Amino acid sequence: MNSIIGNQKARSAVETTAEIIFTICAFFAVLAVLSITVYMILNGTPALAKVGITDILFGTVWKPASSDPSYGILYVILTSIVGTALAILLGVPIGVLTAIFLAETAPKKIAQVVKPAIELLAGIPSVIYGLLGILLLCPAMYKLEQKIYAGSSTHQFTGGANLISAVIVLAIMILPTVINISESALNSVPASLKAASLAMGASEIQTIFKVILPAAKSGIVTAIVLGVGRAIGEAMAISLVSGSSVNAPLPFNSVRFLTTAIVSEMGYAADLHRQVLFTIGLVLFVFIMIINLTLTRILKGGGKHDA
Repeated sequence: MNSIIGNQKARSAVETTAEIIFTICAFFAVLAVLSITVYMILNGTPALAKVGITDILFGTVWKPASSDPSYGILYVILTSIVGTALAILLGVPIGVLTAIFLAETAPKKIAQVVKPAIELLAGIPSVIYGLLGILLLCPAMYKLEQKIYAGSSTHQFTGGANLISAVIVLAIMILPTVINISESALNSVPASLKAASLAMGASEIQTIFKVILPAAKSGIVTAIVLGVGRAIGEAMAISLVSGSSVNAPLPFNSVRFLTTAIVSEMGYAADLHRQVLFTIGLVLFVFIMIINLTLTRILKGGGKHDA
């Protein structure tokens, strides 16, 4: 009897200690998010008051160092939106279909080779993707650009460092995240669902796309949103293959993303110019918060639907 009571007391003490530790960790996590939010607001809003919200967010001219400076970042915002959206449209279908192949149809020998290769891609530094883009992708894009705009007197040739190159590099960079998380979600689907579907006479393809894929929806949505987060937050690789010039986000234009705008000029920016760069960081922060809120709503909606 004493042993049972002693074990219960010990278990209760461990659970109480764990609860306290987890509560403290959660408190500091929330505090960190609030601190970052306050910091970005305090440093990003002064420029909005000095220059004007419309001049910054809807202006198209970026000349911070001229005698009559302009701080319009509309093209930078649109480039981040368009570039990220195109990268997702290109990378997500490939990533999800690859995850389905590895989880459901790939022979074991092939899966044993492909899975480590994908994990290796996830560990490659971003700058390496940029360097490979410069060596392999940009020359090919430049040849294509020369063929399309041959004889043009108005087009500014980019040498292959343009929006298309940036989108392709981003799409490749999000593949490991989408594939790994989507595959884990697919593997976590109970085998009984697949067996029941096949027993009802459904083909393997029908079972995959009408039973397994919907059951793994929450995990796949998480993979997509994390891929979006990486695409929006990427800087080093994109700065090498995008051309880093403020232009409209057209396929063969040299462009600048929100992240590359900060990276390329923060080292020498001062006074109002520096404050505007913090405003760009605030815009980027808002984008990420919107994505997180969207993910939460989608997952809650998916959970209610599944229930």
